[in-house]
Amino acid sequence: MDLRPRQALTEQEVNRGLKLVIGDGLAAEAMTTFTGGAFLVAMALLMGASNFQIGLLAAMPTFTNLFQLISIWLVRRFNNRRIVAVFCSLFARVPLIVIGVLALLTPSTNSINLLIFFLFFYYLFGSIAGPSWNSWMKDLVPEKNLGTYFAKRSSYTQTLNVVLSLLLAFTVDFVKSNYAHLELRTYATMFITGGSIGIIGALVLGNVKEPRTEMTKENIFKLFMRPLRDGNFQRLLFFNSGWNLALSIATPFFTVFMMKSLGLSLSFIIALSILSQLSSIFTIRMWGKFADRYSNKTIIAIGAPLYILCIIAWCFVGLYKAFYANMILLACIHIFTGISTAGINLSITNLGLKLAPKENAIVYLSARNMILSLFGSVGPLIGGRLADYFMNRSLTLNVEWESPSTQKVFHLISLHEWNFLFLIGALLALIALELLVHVKEVGEVEKELVVRIMRSSIKSNLKDFFVIGTLISWHEQLWEVIKRRLSFR
Repeated sequence: MDLRPRQALTEQEVNRGLKLVIGDGLAAEAMTTFTGGAFLVAMALLMGASNFQIGLLAAMPTFTNLFQLISIWLVRRFNNRRIVAVFCSLFARVPLIVIGVLALLTPSTNSINLLIFFLFFYYLFGSIAGPSWNSWMKDLVPEKNLGTYFAKRSSYTQTLNVVLSLLLAFTVDFVKSNYAHLELRTYATMFITGGSIGIIGALVLGNVKEPRTEMTKENIFKLFMRPLRDGNFQRLLFFNSGWNLALSIATPFFTVFMMKSLGLSLSFIIALSILSQLSSIFTIRMWGKFADRYSNKTIIAIGAPLYILCIIAWCFVGLYKAFYANMILLACIHIFTGISTAGINLSITNLGLKLAPKENAIVYLSARNMILSLFGSVGPLIGGRLADYFMNRSLTLNVEWESPSTQKVFHLISLHEWNFLFLIGALLALIALELLVHVKEVGEVEKELVVRIMRSSIKSNLKDFFVIGTLISWHEQLWEVIKRRLSFR
């Protein structure tokens, strides 16, 4: 396999490369499904993980981004992004197989600490591979089609995630119900399978041609400071950091909350996750089309308030004991979470790619990832500690109605342990969203215009899809009320 960069790629090589990148994405998604998400949390809980250790597992993927300077050094040293991305991807996926083999051979002595140890190297090498892959893709994918292409790739990977997650959830629940002593071995087999598929994906990625690029020979630390002195990119970092911190406090504990507080099985949890994935699949191409036509910043401004509402809604899950009421609320949360995060994640990634200058893209993107890692890794650890702090504390608000014949109590809100995290995360996300206003993007269109266009487009396909037009501006209305009250003081 010839891994040397090409001076220029033909249209045929670009098109073939784009197809192979989708193939690698499918393999990576399968690997992540087998070894991450709810399955990783369930395996950790089976090993006796504490809230802090769950937070540590959630923090590692972002914490290891601090080592992305190594990626810049390697690309400067070898001037070959493909070698760095492919070989680091291979090194990242071997620890998954090691985890599975150790769990099969010595299940009785396996521990949560061993899992954390090997997962660290999985995330470490994955983080080193990331910047070179991002820079490589920036040159490979035509800029005018960034949103459309990655939306298409995401729709394929999410579809695969839906199918695999459902199959694995039923398998794990069946084993847990009928062969409980084999539950850990089941997770071990999943890790071996996921790691093997990941290695195949890395080999597929190795067949994608790389267009040659030349990095400046400037001192690496001075080079790293360049994006920090870029005013507009700096404002993007402020928003991104605040957003990451807010979400990372709450989101890692959604699965733990459903397992421990609600007592839901993996099948229910994965079914809800699939509902969210399907919502993303059905809307991500729409988000990609509007992001390309208008701007990524506008899409974030539309999707983020809806996602914050979803986080707040978690505070009301379990308020009443009725199973079906909780399931309906959880279903609604996951549907609108999928719709909103599809646009948010796609647009945040594309906005970073768009604002990074071509000649120093890997430096800009690495600096962004490293800074975000500080906030994204601290958040779950804070969340874990807060969950322990609030474990024996609660806040309940009720309304009581009394009459000669009846006496009823209506629960308005009941906060305890994880619910506190969800509310704190939502409030911090609301504050972070205000920082987005200061980011400038070429081709930016006023949000109100895009909302009108999207509302018209959605109405022509789905008449009762009213959320875009009614919920996206709630945070602005809230801030106006707060500002008016402050002005009266």
